Amino acid sequence: MAKAKAKAGGSEAMTISDRQGVELVGASARAAQLFDLGCNRFGHFCGDPIEPFREALADSPDFPMALIAKAWIYALSTEPQATAQARRMVEDLKEMPKGLREASHFEALRLAAATEWTMASRVLDLHNANYPTDLIGLLAGHQVDFLTANARNLRDRIARALPAWEGVPGRSLLLGMLAFGLEEAGDYTRAEAAGMKALEADADDCWAHHAVAHVMEMQGRAAEGRDFIRKRKAHWAQPDNFLKVHNWWHLALCHLELGEADAALALYDDEVRGEPSTVAQNLVDASALLWRLHLLGVDVGDRWEELAEVWTQHADAKCYPFNDVHAAFAYIGAGRRSDATDLVKIAYEGQMYQEMNRWMRDTGAPVIDGLLLFDRGEFAASVELLLRARQICNSFGGSHAQRDVIDWTLTEAALRAKQMPLARALAQERLALRPASRVNIAFARRAGLRLN
Repeated sequence: MAKAKAKAGGSEAMTISDRQGVELVGASARAAQLFDLGCNRFGHFCGDPIEPFREALADSPDFPMALIAKAWIYALSTEPQATAQARRMVEDLKEMPKGLREASHFEALRLAAATEWTMASRVLDLHNANYPTDLIGLLAGHQVDFLTANARNLRDRIARALPAWEGVPGRSLLLGMLAFGLEEAGDYTRAEAAGMKALEADADDCWAHHAVAHVMEMQGRAAEGRDFIRKRKAHWAQPDNFLKVHNWWHLALCHLELGEADAALALYDDEVRGEPSTVAQNLVDASALLWRLHLLGVDVGDRWEELAEVWTQHADAKCYPFNDVHAAFAYIGAGRRSDATDLVKIAYEGQMYQEMNRWMRDTGAPVIDGLLLFDRGEFAASVELLLRARQICNSFGGSHAQRDVIDWTLTEAALRAKQMPLARALAQERLALRPASRVNIAFARRAGLRLN
C-alpha cells in the first residue's frame, strides 16, 4: 500500500505500508505485496511463508521487516538448526536501518532467538500495544504465548488488539487466535463462537478450525469433533498446510476417546507419519499419539524405531524441553532408554540463567525421569515425579490437550502402583471434564468406581 507523505518545502513522498496500513521502512511497492503474501501464508499456516519474504529482500535489500518476519518463522520452529539460523538473521539485522516498529520487533526477536521466550513475550506485549494492527507482531506474539503455555496472554494479547481491527483486512485471523486463547483459558462457549465466526469469514483459517477442535476435545464431544474435523477436511488438509498433521492428530484423539484405537493407529500410518516428516511439531504429534496407544495396550510394532531415529535431529535438551519430552516418549518406546537419560544429563550440565535450561531442569527432566521409571515398572516412584510435574506443566509449553498425555501416564501409573485412592481421584477429575470418554470410563472402572 502506497500513500503520500508531506515533506519539507511542500513536496510529497510516497510511503509504503502493509495491508493493515502500518508503514514498511525500506520497502518498494512490490516488496510490500510480497510481505503481505508471506504474512497471509503465516497466518493461514498454508503455503511457504519464507519465499515471499526472501523475494521481498531481493527486491528491497534495506527492508528490515521482511528479514524480521523471516527470522520469526525460524525462531518459532523450536528446532535447533532453525533457531541457529534465526540467530544469524538477528546478527544481519543489527546492520540494517530500522524505524521504531522494526527496532521494537528486533528486541523481541533477539530474545526469542536466544530462547528467552518469557522475556520476548513481555517485549511483544508492549510492541502490540504500540502497533495493535501489526499482523506479524500479533502472529509472533500468539505463537510465543503458545510455546510458553501462557493461557491468559493467548487470550488477552488478541483481546487488547482486536478493537483496533474494525475495518482492517485480516481481522478474521485475530478471531481465530482469540478463539484458541479463550479455549486455553477455559472459556469454551465464547471460544467456539469466535472460532466459528472466523471460519464464516474465512473457511481456510485452519488455526480457527484447530481452536474449535480443541473446544470439542476439552468438552469431551468426541463424536461431534470427529465429524467436524472430517467435514472440513478440504480446508485444512491441503498438501502445503503446515497444521494438517496436527489436525489429523486431533481426529485420532477423537477416535481414542470413542474407543476406536484401530482407527487412530490407521491415522498414524496414513496421515501422521504417512509422509516421512522431520518437522518437530509433526514428530510431537506422532510421539504423543503412539504413547497414548501404548498406554491403551495397543501393539504399535516397530513404529517407535523409525520415530526415535528422526527425533535425534531435534532433541538436544537446550532448545525447547516440550519437544525433548516427546523425543523421550519415542526413545523409551524404541528401547533407547540411554538416549532419554542423556537428555536429563545434558539439562543438568547447562546454565541455569538460560530460560530453556531452567524449564528442562524444573519440568522436562522430572517428566522424562517419571517416564523412565514407568517403563521400568517402578510405578510408585513414577507417580511421585509425574504428580509433581503436572503442577508445573503450564510453564512448559503446548496446549492443555497436548499436555494431557502426562495425566494419562500418571493415572495409569497410579493404577499399576495400586494407589487406588489417588487413581480414583484422578479418574474422577477426568470424568468431571469428559464424562463420556471411553478412556476415562475405563480408568474409573479399573479404579473401582461405580458409574451410572
